[in-house]
Amino acid sequence: MRISNHWFRSERPKAVPEIAGAVAFIVWRAAQQVLRNMRRADFEIDAGAKYFDFLSEWLIFLVQSADRIAFERLGEARVEFTTVLANRVGEILADNRSDLLGDASTAEVKERFIDLLNLRLSDYADFDRIDYGCLRFLAGQLAHVVGPRDTVWVHDQVMEIEAPQAIELVERGVTGLLDDAPRSTSRTERVSGE
Repeated sequence: MRISNHWFRSERPKAVPEIAGAVAFIVWRAAQQVLRNMRRADFEIDAGAKYFDFLSEWLIFLVQSADRIAFERLGEARVEFTTVLANRVGEILADNRSDLLGDASTAEVKERFIDLLNLRLSDYADFDRIDYGCLRFLAGQLAHVVGPRDTVWVHDQVMEIEAPQAIELVERGVTGLLDDAPRSTSRTERVSGE
C-alpha cells in the first residue's frame, strides 16, 4: 500500500498537531488494509459491530506503535502528538461507525474508543518494545473478535504477516513526516545531473 509520507509544501516547519493529524490518516489506512487482507484470507470478520471492534484493536496497536516512534523523536512534544493522534483516530472511527451502523452518536463511539485505547495502552506499556510478546497480545485481543473457526489461525496471520507490514507502513509514514530534510529531487533531475 502506498502512503504519502512527505509534506507537499515544505516551506515552513510543521506543528506537532499537523503531523499527528497526517499520521492519524496513515494509521487509519493501515488498519483498513489489514482488515481487507484478513478478509481476503477468508477470516470471518462480518460487517457490523465486529468489523469496527477489529478495526479498533488495530488502530490502538498502531497508535501505540506511532507513540513509540514519537517517544524517540519528539521528546516532550510526544504527549501532544499522541493526544492529537488518538483523538483524530477516534474521530475518524466514530464518523465511520456512526455513518455505517448508526448504533451510537459519534461522541459516544469516540468516547468508547478512547476508553479502550487508554486501557490497552497500559497493557502495551508492559512491553519494552514491539516484539513477539506484544504481537501475541494483539493477536489475543483479535481472537475475541474474529469468528470461532478463525481463533486458532489469527495468531499466525497477525504475528507473521499483518503486524510486520502495518508496523513498517506506520514507521515509514511517521519517520517521513517528522523528517525536516527537503524531499529528494525528481528522478529525471538526478539522472541528468542537473
